[in-house]
Amino acid sequence: MKSEKNNLKGILYVLIGMAIFTIQDASIKWIFNDTALYELYFGRSIIAFVFLLIFMKYKKIKLNLKTHYPFLTTLRVLLFILGFSFFYTSLIFMSLSMAYALFFSSPFFISIFSKIFLKEKIGIRRIGAIVVGFIGVYIVLNPDFNDFKIINLGPVACGFCYAGSMIIVKITNEKDNVYTQLSHLYIGAIIVSLIFFVFIGDGRFDNSSNPSEQFILREWFSNPKSAWPVIFLMGCCGAIAFTLLFKAYNIGSPPTISLFEYSLIIYGSIAGYILFNEIPSRQTIFGSFVIISSGLYIFYREKIKNQEIDLKY
Repeated sequence: MKSEKNNLKGILYVLIGMAIFTIQDASIKWIFNDTALYELYFGRSIIAFVFLLIFMKYKKIKLNLKTHYPFLTTLRVLLFILGFSFFYTSLIFMSLSMAYALFFSSPFFISIFSKIFLKEKIGIRRIGAIVVGFIGVYIVLNPDFNDFKIINLGPVACGFCYAGSMIIVKITNEKDNVYTQLSHLYIGAIIVSLIFFVFIGDGRFDNSSNPSEQFILREWFSNPKSAWPVIFLMGCCGAIAFTLLFKAYNIGSPPTISLFEYSLIIYGSIAGYILFNEIPSRQTIFGSFVIISSGLYIFYREKIKNQEIDLKY
């Protein structure tokens, strides 16, 4: 009963967090021409970290940066940064709904990783649902292999990295609290961003006509008046949404609560239409339906068997 209550609470956290993430991602599409990718990452991470410290001060929570899992913590931070670098870059040329649909390969990766690392039992029907889910990803991509661009797989790569990081959160939660884990994430993002600033922040390598490469290599602080108010909003959104998401995965079963991240597709379709006049293609709609249906079937099978992740590491 307690486990079911925790899952319901985790689901609520996920639904709210996804709505807030939509605001963040729409902001990226809005200002990508006025900022560089890691300038954005740098600003968002600093602002989010400051808000986290203020919240901890208000709640009288002591900041503890010590981790009992140094390797896993480092790996988790790098996975987050790498994954969302892929995702943010994909927003330049993809609609929100398509990027979100492809990102939602993550629950299937989470199920696979749960089997490998958390020793969860996965039956043949659930394996079949995962296979069908990846067929849905293929439909959304609608690849023409005569003109297929590897960068189109950016949201899928993000889903892979994200799934790995969430499984690590489930493991490290045994001794590292959510605030320690969030602090590591923000500090790691700030450090990595500053490394990029040292080597490419002056825009010396920005000589490409490709918008994605321009986004990565553009000179930092070239349009602060237009970019940084939006970056500030993103930092606030990131602080709130990641806290909700970390809490959700800390108290709930990853394969169960991850399915409710599908609400992001709905939020993204609405935001994309209102802000960018994006209308999802038939392939995106049908592929999203396949992905969501497969995920919901996995949830249905888990409810029938009342499975919980067996934490035997």
